[in-house]
Amino acid sequence: MTALPDGWTTRRPTIDDLPAILDLMRASDIDATGEPETSDDDVKAALTSPHVDPARDCWLAYTPDGRLGGWAYIDNENGGDKEFVEVYVHPDGGAPSRAPLLDLLVRRVAERATEHGYAEIIAKAGALPTERDYVAEIEAAGFAFVKRYARMRRSLAGVTPAPLPAGMTIRLVRPDDEADLRLFHRIYDTGFRDAYDYQPRDYDTWKSYVDGLSSVAWDEWFIAEVDGVPAGILMSADQMLEQNEGWIKNLTVLREFRRRGVGGALLRHAFTVYAAKGRAQAGLGVDLTSPTRAANVYRAAGMTALFEADIFERRIAAA
Repeated sequence: MTALPDGWTTRRPTIDDLPAILDLMRASDIDATGEPETSDDDVKAALTSPHVDPARDCWLAYTPDGRLGGWAYIDNENGGDKEFVEVYVHPDGGAPSRAPLLDLLVRRVAERATEHGYAEIIAKAGALPTERDYVAEIEAAGFAFVKRYARMRRSLAGVTPAPLPAGMTIRLVRPDDEADLRLFHRIYDTGFRDAYDYQPRDYDTWKSYVDGLSSVAWDEWFIAEVDGVPAGILMSADQMLEQNEGWIKNLTVLREFRRRGVGGALLRHAFTVYAAKGRAQAGLGVDLTSPTRAANVYRAAGMTALFEADIFERRIAAA
């Protein structure tokens, strides 16, 4: 087991630690990418997930002089046999805690496999290619590279409404209409089924997640229809409002409607709505190896990559 250096201590987090954790994660973000990518909802989700117990699955690491230097947690949105292990360290002196925290997470994943009756769990970890020390620690912990994601953005300067393809309409989801929310979820769930790392969530689980968000801009959630048939959805999030950026959380198109301009139309519609609100830019994250070739749609809509992040995997046997 990789031990923390002398004088370092750990403890379990509680929801009261959210502000301190957010500060650490944003400091780490800025050091790695130049911008604070983490939102309040991201930290809240980690501390309140129904499938993760902060008292058993998360750690805070403190430097010898009592500063918060590291934060480690398991992310498992749906309770399945795939888990993400996340380690953030403060750029000012937190690096010595990174490998020991990663080791704690790997050992905990093995225990969780046993507790949930799995023979093994597929664990994932992520790092920017420029984070060479962390990449080396991830690989030393037995993880292997599997894919790359991109964080994309475009300016909204000069954006104006664009005509829709013939037969296509785009409307808002009706949040007070459960049938419409179920339709939105069905398209979301069906459209992402062929994504490599998608873990399905039933409607009730997904609705609980939505209800737990600190804010929801329902006027930025869209359903596209082709000749009156639901074809795709776009779900926005408020996580980048501090950067005056509209954020596309999820965009998917049902298989039978792909290559017909639905995704591009949803993007352009979202850009127009964001711009009308005074947003300076629009952003999203995308799997560069997606079989739907989503990145090509985003590039065609004027988006470019700010940075890329690599995903690593390891199969961890039950303890």
